Order: sequence, then structure tokens, then C-alpha cells
Amino acid sequence: MRIVGGKYKGRLFHPGKSFKARPTTDMAKESLFNILQNKVDFDEISVLDLFSGTGSISFEFASRGCTDITSVELNFNHFRFIKETIAKLNEKSIKAVKANAFQFVKKTDRQFDIVFADPPYDHPKFKEVPELVLSENIIKSDGIFILEHSKDYDFSDLEGFSELRNYGSVHFSVFEK
Repeated sequence: MRIVGGKYKGRLFHPGKSFKARPTTDMAKESLFNILQNKVDFDEISVLDLFSGTGSISFEFASRGCTDITSVELNFNHFRFIKETIAKLNEKSIKAVKANAFQFVKKTDRQFDIVFADPPYDHPKFKEVPELVLSENIIKSDGIFILEHSKDYDFSDLEGFSELRNYGSVHFSVFEK
């Protein structure tokens, strides 16, 4: 995993060969953050990173100055890697939570400016993620929800759908409240 921008730009972290997460590609991350840079002030937003995997997206937000990041990951090895990377960076802005993302969304009483979700593409409840996130009260009134997915999904008919960005095998469906 490589951080592609901000104060940690170029830092490499190796989760190990047994790691099962599929990190967002560097090209897709860089493009996504270039778009977000024109929409938000990173040091004034709160971010929820669901299905965090390596924590790559959380670390990109922290690297760009975001000070309120919640990173939710269920897999113990992935969660441990996120915690270890937070410690190596001495990063205080990321709160790692070991939890089921579906349950977290239903139970949290917080609202976020940006919600990013990157569920495993083969997750049996993948199609339920956008409706769950959009139906719960976790996105602030002017907030953004970004769902990473494969070309096999089309969420353009959901309320709040704003745009689809395609970066090779990575697709981002963007929703705005």
C-alpha cells in the first residue's frame, strides 16, 4: 500500500502476503482525491471509511489534513494492520473501529461529511450497501457518499446519485445529499 498524496506521499506499508483485502489502485485514489480536493476542505470534514481493508483511504484523508476519520474494519488482521500503521505514522486523526460495517451504520449516532465504502466485490450483501448508507442518517445534509465497485454494478437509479467515475477496473459511484 502506498500513500499517493499529502504529507505522507510516497510512504509504503506492506500488509503481508496473507492479506485478503483488495486495495484501491494508486491511479484511482489519486484521481478520486483530485476530484474531492475541488469539493471539500480536508481539514474541516469528518470521514467514515467503511470496509477499510488496508486503511488506504483513511490514510489518504489523514495525509491531506483531515483530522476526524473513522475507519471501520471487521477482519482482525486488517484491523491490526490499520492500528499498526496508525502507530507508525503517530497519526491521531484516525479512529480505527473493529466492527461489522452494516451494524456500525445502523448503530452510530454520528454524521459525516464524507462516507466512503469499499466492500469486497463478492460480498453477498454488496448491493445493499448504498441503500443502507443512504437510508440511515449518517451523511450530513451537504455530504457525499462514495461507493467503490466493479463494472458489474450500476447504482445510477438510486436517489442522490451524482456521477460515476471509472478508473480501469475501479468504479466510484458518487452520491450527494
